[in-house]
Amino acid sequence: MPGAHVAAVSADAPEEVIFEITRIGDVQRVAAVHIATGTEVVFQTPATAALVDVRALGMQLLERKLAGDDRPAGPGIVV
Repeated sequence: MPGAHVAAVSADAPEEVIFEITRIGDVQRVAAVHIATGTEVVFQTPATAALVDVRALGMQLLERKLAGDDRPAGPGIVV
């Protein structure tokens, strides 16, 4: 389901975030952009993932990046 959705970063700082979700086969490519800073995180989820879960993951990743924690969330290779 492609489209853009706007949500708040947190209850303490109601700033806008744009979500762009593009379905590519069996996965979704998700980009979350913090409007005030232009900070962006991009990740992939299964196409069957619920929108509420996708948005929650995007908010967590964006909040982590805005806090200055750029370490990978788990095992893997940063490219």
